[in-house]
Amino acid sequence: MNSANPTSGHLDPEPLIAGNQTFRSVTERVCSIVEAKTPPIWFIAIGLAGSLAILLFGLIGYLVWEGIGIWGVNIPVGWGWAIVNFVFWVGIGHAGTLISAILFLFRQRWRTSINRFAEAMTLFAVICALIFPSIHVGRIWAAYWMFPVPNQMSMWPNFRSPLLWDVFAVSTYFTVSALFWYVGLIPDLATLRDRAKTKLRKIVFGLLSLGWRGGNRQWKHYELAYLLLAGLSTPLVLSVHSVVSTDFAVSILPGWHTTIFPPYFVAGAIFSGFAMVMTLGIIARRIFRLEDFITVKHLDKMSKIMLVTGMMVGYAYACEFFIAWYSGNIYEQFTFMNRAFGPYAWAYWIMVTCNVVVPQLFWFRKVRSSILALFAMSILVNIGMWFERFVIVASSLSRDFLPSSWDYYSPTIYDVGIFVGSFGLFLTLFLLFIRFLPMIAMSEVKGVLPQANPHYHQPAGTHGGSR
Repeated sequence: MNSANPTSGHLDPEPLIAGNQTFRSVTERVCSIVEAKTPPIWFIAIGLAGSLAILLFGLIGYLVWEGIGIWGVNIPVGWGWAIVNFVFWVGIGHAGTLISAILFLFRQRWRTSINRFAEAMTLFAVICALIFPSIHVGRIWAAYWMFPVPNQMSMWPNFRSPLLWDVFAVSTYFTVSALFWYVGLIPDLATLRDRAKTKLRKIVFGLLSLGWRGGNRQWKHYELAYLLLAGLSTPLVLSVHSVVSTDFAVSILPGWHTTIFPPYFVAGAIFSGFAMVMTLGIIARRIFRLEDFITVKHLDKMSKIMLVTGMMVGYAYACEFFIAWYSGNIYEQFTFMNRAFGPYAWAYWIMVTCNVVVPQLFWFRKVRSSILALFAMSILVNIGMWFERFVIVASSLSRDFLPSSWDYYSPTIYDVGIFVGSFGLFLTLFLLFIRFLPMIAMSEVKGVLPQANPHYHQPAGTHGGSR
């Protein structure tokens, strides 16, 4: 048994994978998604998602031509939907690395059915996130100033700028997550290479699988590399959103200048990330008939994590009000009262309802076992998390220290179009992934089957199939 797929010394009374799967049936089922004829629904979905992605790039082109005046930003709300969307997408990207790295280090075997597409989701969400600070700088043609490369003016980036912290934190996170995702793919790519029926597929998968043959020495090196990348990724899960939250916390603006932001943002990121994993997982298991692999047990465990992180987020909301009261700072007190009862009160109470009230339903086993309820709640959670970022940005900026400068921020059609278009880009990349690469980690799922346990005794008259 390889260490990437640990098993205990006794048989699990409730198998993680349903349907009495064998090594062969796992391979056949997962590979059939990649090898079978493309279903019509995939073409419809990729057409819709691709159209939205084209809308995104078209609006970005218009933004470069006209300038950020087409957005709803004003004085004093210089940060608008672009930064809200950036923080939102970075948060979505947290669950994949947490499932892959932290749950792997804690030997949580239930992660094996969902870690592959969660990792892919992470990469695509980070790609969407990186778009927004790039276009929010105003002079997009000067975006290369953010990178530590010599330029014609002998200028180097200002490392005291929070924008630079984002660039380095998110790009590091993306690089390590991509390596982690690719290393985990190698054994499965070799399986697709060996099953390829056309010369082109055999060449492509042969190059991508890096000569994998599944020998003992290769497994030993693979497991060590996987473990090292998991250890490297774990602090990134905590650090990336801490850095993003510090963009706000280092300011002196009431509502932002607080040390609670790093843990608060990390908990919220895991909360929203798991919600997106659940949304995509429920859709995928239904369309590709993967109910035996992504079972109700997996959804139940994700629900419990969302319940814990949701309560942490609710606790942070309460702490913010307590800190504002306890500080005795009239500006802080005004800001939080303004959030709850001012012009953005509608957004604040949507946030509280979706992020604090709705997750309380996860206490009930009947809710955690209802696919429809989980699907609806996962969407509501992400709606609430987007509104959380909007409330933090808009309510604090719109009413700062100088009442004569107060103004109400409203998005324009271009703000909305770019945000909707980012979903198109995300879904386009995700649909391409599930069509051409195995969305479930076959080599890891086989490790949690009863047959992989050294104490397993095969029933008479059955066969486990070949790996």
